[in-house]
Amino acid sequence: MKGTIGSVTFGDEFDARQRTTASAATEDRICNFRGTQRPPMSEKRPKMTSDCWSLCYCGGSRKSKLKKKEVKSLLGLGGLYKKKKKSMEKRSHIECASEKDLSLVMDAGTMNSSTGKTQSRCPLQEQLLQRRNSRENLDRFIPNRSAMDFDYAHYMLTEGRKGKENPAVSSPSREAYRKHLAETFNMNRTRILAFKNKPPTPVDSIPHEFAAVHQSKPTKPRRYIPQTSERTLDAPDLVDDYYLNLLDWGSSNVLSIALGNTVYLWDATDGATSELFTIDDENGPVTSVKWAPDGRHIAIGLNNSDVQLWDSTANRQLRTLRGCHLSRVGSLDWNNHILTTGGLDGKIINNDVRVRAHIVDTYRGHHQEVCGLKWSASGQQLASGGNDNLLHIWDRSTASSNSATTQWLYRLEDHRAAVKALAWCPFQGNLLASGGGGGDKCIKFWNTHTGACLNSVDTGSQVCSLLWNKNERELLSSHGFTQNQLTLWKYPSMVKIAELTGHTSRVLFMSQSPDGCTVASAAGDETLRFWNVFGTPEVAKPAPKANPEPFAHLNRIR
Repeated sequence: MKGTIGSVTFGDEFDARQRTTASAATEDRICNFRGTQRPPMSEKRPKMTSDCWSLCYCGGSRKSKLKKKEVKSLLGLGGLYKKKKKSMEKRSHIECASEKDLSLVMDAGTMNSSTGKTQSRCPLQEQLLQRRNSRENLDRFIPNRSAMDFDYAHYMLTEGRKGKENPAVSSPSREAYRKHLAETFNMNRTRILAFKNKPPTPVDSIPHEFAAVHQSKPTKPRRYIPQTSERTLDAPDLVDDYYLNLLDWGSSNVLSIALGNTVYLWDATDGATSELFTIDDENGPVTSVKWAPDGRHIAIGLNNSDVQLWDSTANRQLRTLRGCHLSRVGSLDWNNHILTTGGLDGKIINNDVRVRAHIVDTYRGHHQEVCGLKWSASGQQLASGGNDNLLHIWDRSTASSNSATTQWLYRLEDHRAAVKALAWCPFQGNLLASGGGGGDKCIKFWNTHTGACLNSVDTGSQVCSLLWNKNERELLSSHGFTQNQLTLWKYPSMVKIAELTGHTSRVLFMSQSPDGCTVASAAGDETLRFWNVFGTPEVAKPAPKANPEPFAHLNRIR
């Protein structure tokens, strides 16, 4: 076995001249490696065998038996002797040489390999070397500067942690806005360094001149909601009573309001105000008003248990419905030609205004005053709320004039106060919203097909009235103490969109314009305010004209 260090060559057999010179030079290197000084020439040095030279300098594969004690005494590197000796390739492992000798050996090995015959390599090994040299398969994570966002990284390292370390107290709406802003600007990332290149820019498969045809429908801009009322009217002598219903907006765009013993009409088209009629003090005051679906006839409930029907166009009384209730009639609602009345006696009566014997159905279930009545859009279900904290769902098909056989469809007892505010959802026929009084303060949503409560939201104040937006999935509620505000909710998340303030007393009544955009509210502060809360109505596109049938003007031959 042979090995080369510098210009000195060592082999298995040494002559006398080479051994003397090489021993001194090699001992210097070994001593420098161990951090000791070589003993002077005069001292007697231990004799180094060829086996030791082979082990220390060549790391060869010679399978000769070594003297363990000689290696320990000469080099002090007993750990170099291994119990199991392995065969190693030439120039692959050099264990006891200085950095200078190591470089010389590597240089010599490179020169020898370049001048000699090229050795054949295994294909698998070549593939591994290529993969290790490639930039995409390194074993270290080196950030790619071209794919990093340094502005975002600076923000995260400086400003981004301030909000986490010192969280500020904010409202739910502000927190929701902050989350939406973070999603919009992609601020939910947690990594600062980028280890991969940016994805390539997608190539448009469709030419730009044809791309407009395939574009999706543009998103709607966010609607502006004015925070103040657009108009305010005086409403003197408005009765401040939670259980009455004194405001309604008809389909002919005329608003009716009861002030004391008098019913007034306000035309929203030109702003003209007129007096419909005044009741005497013995029978008054007026306790409820409700327009018929035609927008011309109006029903008026009185404190003496009578219900009067009036023609607003001719300004004359048509008839009086008597014998329905024992005391005041505080709630009314129409279902085509059926007028439903609810009274202080807890009874609910359906009246067919076309016939002389007008009482056709009677519902019994409430023990106290009925203060809320609403028919569904289909006319098949009636919701009633009372001062006994009960909410009933009635099915018209099971109603009967015999009170003993009439039974409610569902009795809902979840509210803890009077239930006056009722509103059927315009985009889901079996969804009903109800609001509780001062002891409950909740808005609840019901599936009237199953009687299940879908959700309940604590509003923090008395719920006086509810209105659905006809154009969007929104719900408007009016409240009492402490803020006396109107609150607009997003359904079904029930996130507050806006809060409208201006009334100084509880907002008892609300009604919606025929186009569904303007809301009128009346409060105990004797003011009537108009709010543009639901936005401007969308202009419906005209339907395309159908192709006329040929010879349509001629009579058909039968």
